[in-house]
Amino acid sequence: MPATITAEVHAVVYHNPDNGYAVVRVRAKDEPGMITVVGCLGQLQPGEYLEITGEWKNHPKFGRQMEVQTFKQTYPATEHGVVRFLKSSLKGVGEKTAKDLVDRFGVGVLDLLDNDPEKLLGKGITRKKLAGMVESWAGQREVKSLIVFLHSHEVPPTYASRIFKIFGAQSEAKLRENPYELAYLIRGIGFRTADTMAMKLGFAEDSPQRLEAAIGYVLVSQSERGGHMFCPKEQLLHEAAKLLDVHDYERLEDGLAALAGRKRVHIEDLPEQNIEQAVFLMASYRAEREISQRLFGLMHHPSPVSEAKVRQALPTIEGSLGFTLSDEQRRAVLNACVHKVFIITGGPGTGKTTITRAIVAALSELKLTVRLAAPTGRAAKRLSEATGAGAQTLHRLLQYSPEHGFYHCEDQKLAAEVLLVDEVSMLDAQLFLAVLRALPVTCRLILVGDVNQLPSVGAGNVLADLLESGEVPSAVLTHIFRQAQESSIVVNAHRFNAGLQPIPSPKQPPEADFFWMPQEDPAKVQERILEMVCERIPERYGLDPLRDIQVLTPMHKGDVGTSTLNHLLQERLNPKRGPELKRGYATFRKGDRVLQLKNNYDKEVFNGDLGWVFEVDPAEGALVVDFDGNLVAFDSTELDELTLAYAVSVHKSQGCEYPAIVVPVVTQHYLLLQRNLLYTALTRARRLAVFIGSDKALTMGLRNVTSGNRMTHLRHRIRSVFAGNIFS
Repeated sequence: MPATITAEVHAVVYHNPDNGYAVVRVRAKDEPGMITVVGCLGQLQPGEYLEITGEWKNHPKFGRQMEVQTFKQTYPATEHGVVRFLKSSLKGVGEKTAKDLVDRFGVGVLDLLDNDPEKLLGKGITRKKLAGMVESWAGQREVKSLIVFLHSHEVPPTYASRIFKIFGAQSEAKLRENPYELAYLIRGIGFRTADTMAMKLGFAEDSPQRLEAAIGYVLVSQSERGGHMFCPKEQLLHEAAKLLDVHDYERLEDGLAALAGRKRVHIEDLPEQNIEQAVFLMASYRAEREISQRLFGLMHHPSPVSEAKVRQALPTIEGSLGFTLSDEQRRAVLNACVHKVFIITGGPGTGKTTITRAIVAALSELKLTVRLAAPTGRAAKRLSEATGAGAQTLHRLLQYSPEHGFYHCEDQKLAAEVLLVDEVSMLDAQLFLAVLRALPVTCRLILVGDVNQLPSVGAGNVLADLLESGEVPSAVLTHIFRQAQESSIVVNAHRFNAGLQPIPSPKQPPEADFFWMPQEDPAKVQERILEMVCERIPERYGLDPLRDIQVLTPMHKGDVGTSTLNHLLQERLNPKRGPELKRGYATFRKGDRVLQLKNNYDKEVFNGDLGWVFEVDPAEGALVVDFDGNLVAFDSTELDELTLAYAVSVHKSQGCEYPAIVVPVVTQHYLLLQRNLLYTALTRARRLAVFIGSDKALTMGLRNVTSGNRMTHLRHRIRSVFAGNIFS
């Protein structure tokens, strides 16, 4: 049963500014001692008085606490309470100023802040200081009011801060006008949440706002979940009708036309793909057009490099690098240096790394300024190790900030004569466009990647589209070198790519580098994974299970998903011996392997970076993580950036290599079992790959080639622009 208390905030133990979640210690009437209150409360300050409705819960570690359902702010009733409240809540107000205000106006000072703040001027309160006080007071009141409004309309109040950043003081009015804007503007708020709010606010089931929002939501979902740049109109309206449970396609047609009229979507016939009326999000349509046009401009701006000089330099380069290039490799190096834009693609064992090293050496020999980059931190580190030159993430190279976007852009070009980008299969359309905008037209662009790996997480299929356009010069490497042919990892990677079952390694441990272990029962697969990681591989191969062995899995849920495996592997490899820090479903301990989930430019750690917990401070809710010698501190508000990494998804492993990998393949994961996922997982292994699972699941995955079939039109736009149609 819900209970209501009136309480004074004494301490804020934890506050997440992104979602407003807080843990506070309060003193409440009729409750002995201090009690803990948890929930979405916004930014609170000691001295605030709240009327809270919630449920009492018994936390297994922290004991009795109240979980907030709704709350409202009330004013402190005593002068002492008002002083505490003022000094902790208002910008520029300390202990002395707070006491002076209370001495002059008593507890009524809070009413004056609301109704007649001019009366507070004097005795050290200047107009500038008063403006800051009023602004901070109003901001807090408005966010708390918004939280209450969201509570009452069944929208998670954790989004209050983000909504307020967009709409400000007009938040409530904007939401009453069109709550579906939430689904457009706030990542994480889907159509269903906005729709629930709209229904409570009295919107009709066939209102234009509802129909348009459903169409927009389906388009965004197609982009985010499937990586598509467009959706055929018929399919789009069908999915929107299912979402709304309506059959009135005519009204949906009207909604689509209204979105097109407001330039939120673009509708276009695509005869090259036999598609009538493809519907693009406007950003996706503009990205494809601009990419094709900028690519044409870059390739056709003269910036000659002497082919003769490159040929002359090659023997010297081969000597300095200590290897002789094959004819195929030599042609690739030569063409990469000569052409303005060039693509190098091929599977494992075909010499991409060797060619990349030779290209960098050749261009440096020609005295050109070469910049190296990759989509992720791990991929950039591998590129740097392979070439012996410094490499960065693309976001860091272009100096991205969440507030201002990319510093290097159309108006502030990157200082480079050559940009070489590795792991281009991970490059989505928007990031590729940012790269093209930043390059001066005199710059050369070399793209290296494996087109058969998983496509980018973001929308688009850039590498495949560039190759299929036929307009960008490329070297498609097919020859597998003899040394690579001795690796069962390389051989089976190419078999996977052809849809063929793997063959066992002809060698015995510790020389054998590939194993397929059939096991139908997911629970038994889980047991075998733990046995392999914790016992058999370390014993037979001498590898460190904490540093050298990575479990890769298609999904997060299930017996062999990342969530369960991380918990089980942590208990086996790093059991509790000292302090630990709980955060949601995760528990962090000293020595844990962790993964960075988002780019943090201030800390210089990036999405996909692996680290190890160096220090745990449960009292402060803080961690220190060692990222390859870079010690990075995370406070309690930043722990959402980290997750345990004993097991990670195959998608998160892109751009990485590990000494050994263990991969479950079970029918529970049928939605994500795809040929390019299995291929990508296998090509992450450097010394040993162990796949465990059912023959049926493996066959399903090798037969499933639909994941690469993204709906894009970039290859056709490139062809059209290069044929002279600049408006494509």
